[in-house]
Amino acid sequence: MSDITDGIGGMVEGGAYGRAVERETGGQSAGCHANGGHVKDGRAKGGRGHFHETVCLNCGTELIGSHCHNCGQEAHLHRTIGAFFHDLMHGVLHLDGKIWRTLPMLIFKPGKLTRDYIDGQRRRYVSPMAFFLFSVFAMFAVFSMVGLNLPTDLAGSDIEGNAEVAAEQADLRIKEGRAQLETLEPGTPEYEEARQTLEGLVRARGLVGTLGGVAKQVEFDGGIGVPSIDKGIKKWRENPGLMIYKLQSGGYKFSWLLIPLSLPFVWLLFFWKRQFGLYDHSVFVTYSITFMSLLFITASLLYSSGIMLDFVWFMCMVIPIVHIYKQLRYGYMLSRTGALLRTAVMTVFVFIVLLLFLSTLLLLGIFG
Repeated sequence: MSDITDGIGGMVEGGAYGRAVERETGGQSAGCHANGGHVKDGRAKGGRGHFHETVCLNCGTELIGSHCHNCGQEAHLHRTIGAFFHDLMHGVLHLDGKIWRTLPMLIFKPGKLTRDYIDGQRRRYVSPMAFFLFSVFAMFAVFSMVGLNLPTDLAGSDIEGNAEVAAEQADLRIKEGRAQLETLEPGTPEYEEARQTLEGLVRARGLVGTLGGVAKQVEFDGGIGVPSIDKGIKKWRENPGLMIYKLQSGGYKFSWLLIPLSLPFVWLLFFWKRQFGLYDHSVFVTYSITFMSLLFITASLLYSSGIMLDFVWFMCMVIPIVHIYKQLRYGYMLSRTGALLRTAVMTVFVFIVLLLFLSTLLLLGIFG
């Protein structure tokens, strides 16, 4: 239950950050206050809990259009519970009309979305940074809700020894799972359940091996001679659970670093094309990372609902490449060949950026 509540809280926090970044640029229709009603002190009260004003209720300025030209408050106000909950969803999660225009464009026409926003069509779409903040917080929130977190309950300083014991236990359970699977008939619910359990054990075994490898890298008494780094390594060995927790929490707190880390690599793809500046690359990168976050949310939900792991992995490997190609081609108005070549190079750059990001998180965990 705590994972679910933490996840919901993370999405709300992300929506709040996105809401703070995204400026309001639209309002209700100017015709909203044109209906008839009883006028008193500039306020014409309409039916069903709505007001149809002739002057701004905030500053008293005579209204012209859908917003007050003096203070900016909407001309049309409401007092209905339905409208209240609409404001709640809009204010916290920023689910207004913009997101329903932006989301399909981000999924199916990312290049056009990128180019439209760069060319000045800002009012139609959610800004890249606001959408990025919401999607990243939502991604980590969903990961928490479905249990896709690294274990942080590793006790003691002998993490390498613990990893070896855990590896032996995992190997034994995998062997038992395979033996059980051979006794079941393929296609039956029992077979599918046992198969999914076995896949989970194999993934857990891989994680244990990774932790053991990390432990071997830091398993030495003398350190490397740099006091600050040696102190961090000592902290890792003494409390590995805390260090893993720092890595996880820092993942979303410092996710914005992915943007500046990516910009130099995108610039390298277009440095001789002066019509494309760093602002263009920033919009490209931010929308791209937003899409990847939403993709990982979808993949984690599909996997937790019982979809085959192989399909989820295939989706996470193929869709990003196709998306990057479409965003490059139409966002930068490239030929097919130019977009394909840059997509291939960008795929390599993505792995480099991820390594730099993980290295940064590791250093923050050591020195934090």
